[in-house]
Amino acid sequence: MSARILVVDDIPANVRLLEAKLAAEYFEVVSAASGKEALELIDKQIPDIVLLDVMMPEMDGFEVCARIRANPKTHFLPVVMVTALSDPSDRVRGLEAGADDFLTKPVNDLALFARVRSLVRLKMIMDEWRMREQTSGQFDLLGSNEPEVNDDRNAAVLLVESFAPAAQRVVQVLAKDNDTVEVTDNLAKAQELAAQKRYDLIITNIQVGGEDGLRLCSHLRSQEETRQVPILLIVEEFDMPRLIKGLDIGASDYLMKPIDPNELLARVRIQVRRRRYQDRLRANYERSLSLALTDSLTGLYNRRYAMRHLDGLMDRVKDSGKALSVLVCDLDRFKNVNDSYGHAAGDEVLKQFAQRATAAMRNFDMVARTGGEEFVCLLPDTDGQAALKVAERLCKRVADTAMKVEGAPNDELMVTVSIGLAATTKVMPGEELLKIADAALYRAKQSGRNQVMADPSALL
Repeated sequence: MSARILVVDDIPANVRLLEAKLAAEYFEVVSAASGKEALELIDKQIPDIVLLDVMMPEMDGFEVCARIRANPKTHFLPVVMVTALSDPSDRVRGLEAGADDFLTKPVNDLALFARVRSLVRLKMIMDEWRMREQTSGQFDLLGSNEPEVNDDRNAAVLLVESFAPAAQRVVQVLAKDNDTVEVTDNLAKAQELAAQKRYDLIITNIQVGGEDGLRLCSHLRSQEETRQVPILLIVEEFDMPRLIKGLDIGASDYLMKPIDPNELLARVRIQVRRRRYQDRLRANYERSLSLALTDSLTGLYNRRYAMRHLDGLMDRVKDSGKALSVLVCDLDRFKNVNDSYGHAAGDEVLKQFAQRATAAMRNFDMVARTGGEEFVCLLPDTDGQAALKVAERLCKRVADTAMKVEGAPNDELMVTVSIGLAATTKVMPGEELLKIADAALYRAKQSGRNQVMADPSALL
């Protein structure tokens, strides 16, 4: 996963060291030698994550972080403080200033890289929900109310801990925020509770009795109903390899033993705020869908919404320089389906294709029905080569698996799709990028259908 990282440190040697390490992991790195310079760079082009030193002249890292959080545009920009300060009170102060993590030098490189990747994944999801909510707002469907970002008390928390005294200490600490904590001492019960109830946060020890807490993380991330719930891991300091694995699996944050009560409160508040903010963005967005932004047959976005969203993604290309890919999909010989089996059969084919296309995309990609049998997939932060793999996989899945259609022979119907692909790192009107993909789709149709054709520029 690539990302643009801003390294802020007034000591050039520290900057060069981090640049070399991050570049070796294929991250793009920009740097700033002061807090003021960092804020100016962020104002010009928002990075994916900030690695921030604390001890700097004129403006220290705490103030820089606080200013980042005070700006609505960067309120949820991931910030990791990387510093020589090691006192627990400094760590808590950093978290209260808004840092997502506070790493003490010398930093374990693998842990740093895992933390960066997990925070970048989170930012991509948050960016996508903000983009969707903003797109909806352009249709004047929601009003101008921005979701509240400082709601972090009275949380519903699930605690998975087999050692009763440790569980009781966590419950006592979180009682200060009037949090309601439900405790279980085994993974099976935790999975059951998480599926039945809605929690603002799940806290789990990395080792729950004789069970591996990472299996719970993996299960929660694989289930639709718990995919977005924040997970806070409690780990031993010596258990760094498993912590790294936990962050890669999808843990949102972690807390080292022995637990500092103030740090526990600070980390829980961060996760609860983020959870509730994302929930409000999603709720705003979903309300808008009932106001004519979706296709009533397939449940996908309609052309009107897709074009506004494409324009918003093009603005992101301008800000980030990252690639945007577009797939235009057209079901082959669809008229024959309607003529042979009726429009009800055709509708069923459209619905099943919509399901397959959505399943083939990431959760921050977008699929829209833009015409009768035509669909568009928008893939942000995705170059042409990566998009080609997605398109070819979708094309093959459609062709290889019959659709269940009542009235067809054996109630099954083989359907194929042709796909045109375009990609850009340059700013252009969304309609222009769509026309390039349409031209590629035309070539796919002319070349025999059931295939993907990419505009040559997309694969450079």
